[in-house]
Amino acid sequence: PENLPGITAGFAFRPETAKPMRELAEVLLRRPNSLTSGEREMIATFVSSGNDCAFCRDSHRAAAAHHLDGNYDLVDAVCANYQGAPISPKLKALLAIAAKVRTGGKQVTTDDVACARLEGATDIEIHDAILIAAAFSMYNRYVDGLATLTPADPQAYHAMGQRMAQQGYGSAGA
Repeated sequence: PENLPGITAGFAFRPETAKPMRELAEVLLRRPNSLTSGEREMIATFVSSGNDCAFCRDSHRAAAAHHLDGNYDLVDAVCANYQGAPISPKLKALLAIAAKVRTGGKQVTTDDVACARLEGATDIEIHDAILIAAAFSMYNRYVDGLATLTPADPQAYHAMGQRMAQQGYGSAGA
């Protein structure tokens, strides 16, 4: 459907594939985890930014900001230069892994994993950062491959992000 933005268009076209994709986003980004939903949304935003997927970048940027008390500046700092952003060393190590997964999973080394562990990341957090990066690379390619509508109005993303942060991915766009 041409009138629906981003991933919601693909979901409307193929509801049977939308269901597991929404469920995966819900588990990865919102279910209880030692990483906050804000941190996990920042990983999704960072990966989407690196993949140049404007719809996913901007919608998850807004979701992350809503989880972080409206702190868009922090999310933007992570996307611009995560190593210099005011985030924990653990999140920096997980973002380094996510950056490698975004371009190719085989680029992640045992040293990358060891570094994340040294910064306090658990095996589950490393696993989840890798899966978020892999899933969002797929979501990004899905959205852009279908040439879906990408709203130009930043307020559209603000509302989407608020809905995703508050209601999740069962009925909101991933």
